[in-house]
Amino acid sequence: MQDMQDMIDRLNQSGKRLSKGHRKIAQYIVEHYDKAVFMTASRLGESVGVSESTVVRFASAMGYEGYPQLQRSLQELVSHRLTANQRIEMSTDIDPHAALPFVLKSDMQNLRATLEGMDNQVFEDVVQRLLSAKAIYVMGLRSAAPLAQFMGYYLNYIFDDVHLVSSGATDVFEEIAKLNQDDVLVGISFPRYSTRTLEAMRFAKRCGAQVVAITDGPMSPLHESADVTLTARTDMASFVDSLAAPLSVINALLVSLGLHRKEALTEHFRKLETIWDTYEVYLEEEGHHG
Repeated sequence: MQDMQDMIDRLNQSGKRLSKGHRKIAQYIVEHYDKAVFMTASRLGESVGVSESTVVRFASAMGYEGYPQLQRSLQELVSHRLTANQRIEMSTDIDPHAALPFVLKSDMQNLRATLEGMDNQVFEDVVQRLLSAKAIYVMGLRSAAPLAQFMGYYLNYIFDDVHLVSSGATDVFEEIAKLNQDDVLVGISFPRYSTRTLEAMRFAKRCGAQVVAITDGPMSPLHESADVTLTARTDMASFVDSLAAPLSVINALLVSLGLHRKEALTEHFRKLETIWDTYEVYLEEEGHHG
């Protein structure tokens, strides 16, 4: 895990020798990064054989405000490297009967951290790019596919030319072949990142299109291939990706876009309601029987 070793070396810029306890912590992180980065300070101390306060002091010695900040940096480094098996191993400490509160609390933390880290100017920039686009392409593969589908579904109510790019019958590059400088491609991917999504974003850039990334942070490979990036936290509790925060960010985007296009959207829904009523798309209240 060379990246981790480089990080430890780089963080220890003061040139001071690490204490014996601190060296043990650093060594443990390098050798067991897949487990260590998701441990609490007390659990890490227990595993290494040092006190919780020693772990906290180690974080300070590394130049961080506290252990949570060190933990987050380490998570960003390794999260996209974790295999499904490593993720499952990570979650072995969770009591199956406590999964509901554990996961919901984890999602709440992701939402809170996403809100605190969100730059409203960047968010508004994305809104304006989408409003100005001639055509919008939304791409999300594998676990990000439901996010792309949700976003594409509602964008279709707001805009006339929306394309959902998926790994269906055709190759993704056939679906985005007509991209040009008037269009926007929204690429959505989280650890472990989709190679195909990244390739499509690079292709879109070469076509002169604007590229928006929705991903988990500046260390994401999508970040460098995008003109602008919206970040949402997805710290996972297990092999399942936590998509609550990304979905919430997409929801906010859709609401903002809908408010900007309020008149056109109102007229569109007026027509749709007539169609839905005619063809009984939705259950009517009187249709419910006790």
